[in-house]
Amino acid sequence: MSGNSQDKGVTGAAKFVTSTVGNTVGGIGRTVGGVTGAAARGVGDTITSATGSAGKPVGDAIGSVGTGIQGGADSVSKGVENAGQWKGS
Repeated sequence: MSGNSQDKGVTGAAKFVTSTVGNTVGGIGRTVGGVTGAAARGVGDTITSATGSAGKPVGDAIGSVGTGIQGGADSVSKGVENAGQWKGS
């Protein structure tokens, strides 16, 4: 018997739908996280440029928050994609 019998019939159809939805939601989450992260880093760089060394700690902190948001969104997106493909963590 070839192939995985669990990937046929209703189960196969369910996996296809959840995989498609999971990949779509994961991709959207990753995009939003990337845009938000880049925007926050841009704001941080602007603050640092405008205020010099006095504002550098604030600019760096805002940039770090942006990087954290992007990393968190990537992690959540990967989890959604894995769930959509019926994978464990």
